[in-house]
Amino acid sequence: MQTKVCRLILIVIISLCGAFAIRCYQCSSDQDPKGVDSCGAYKPFNRTEHIAIECNSDESHMPGSFCMKVVQQGPKGFIWDGRWRQVIRRCASVADTGVTGVCNWGVYENGVYWEECYCAGDSCNSARRLISSETYWHLVLISLTLCLSTRR
Repeated sequence: MQTKVCRLILIVIISLCGAFAIRCYQCSSDQDPKGVDSCGAYKPFNRTEHIAIECNSDESHMPGSFCMKVVQQGPKGFIWDGRWRQVIRRCASVADTGVTGVCNWGVYENGVYWEECYCAGDSCNSARRLISSETYWHLVLISLTLCLSTRR
């Protein structure tokens, strides 16, 4: 009986968590009108000004299964305020590293610093630093552990 209950709980968790497509914020600071910073290049990103979109919907500029945030910043003295910055938030289908919850960075030949971060939780690309949402896998592991421990 306990085995059947454990299987049912596991199936419900997997189907509930897998049934919802991931939602990500989608904006680019180079699309902002002059004097407006709605994508968070210079000030904190305001989640109330944007709606996270479903990555596999028609609204998404790029379909995907996780979120991405790209930051590019010019060297000091690039323009009058010290540094030019650009932020892009969107869905992504393949991370360069093949994993989420990490950031890659580098410097282009022209001195522009870049950073690409990938995460796998709903609306996770809204933060300054992206943290991968591991809630789904924690639920699965906890359920499996409980099921295996009750079988003994």
